[in-house]
Amino acid sequence: MKFIKTDVGQKAFKERAPVFSARQRSAFILFDGQKTADQVLTATAGMGLTRADVDYMVQQGLLAPVVGDDLAPAPAAPVASADAIEIAEQSVSPQPPVSDRSPQERYSDAKPIATKLTAGLGLRGFMLNLSVESAAGYDDLLALLPKIQDAAGAKACRDLERALKG
Repeated sequence: MKFIKTDVGQKAFKERAPVFSARQRSAFILFDGQKTADQVLTATAGMGLTRADVDYMVQQGLLAPVVGDDLAPAPAAPVASADAIEIAEQSVSPQPPVSDRSPQERYSDAKPIATKLTAGLGLRGFMLNLSVESAAGYDDLLALLPKIQDAAGAKACRDLERALKG
């Protein structure tokens, strides 16, 4: 079965809501209405994603099944506020894919670069280096990117940004 992100799921993802575990956040990115749940599970097997995680995201209204060629409507309250209208408009416009690489591949490529950058900062980068070393996945490392750029400089972080985003 194929699933697609709902408006509720998109909003929760963007706001980094605690309804997602780290592995669920990583897998959520892959649900595009084109891949089946089995394909996503296979792609995220190294992270420990299970069918129960997918079922949880569906039950929470974060994902909705794709029915035929039409998308199943997302469970939502009537649109009354400007915020709700803005969220609905954002979900209609397709977001271009950042990369063909999975979050796990990007994380694997980026972590050594981030470690090298932060280790090269000496004592002033010690805490940042510890944060990089304890980053459990792509999302954690991506969240540290602005801090690493501030500490090491944007120019020095080009390879790291390319590994994470490109």
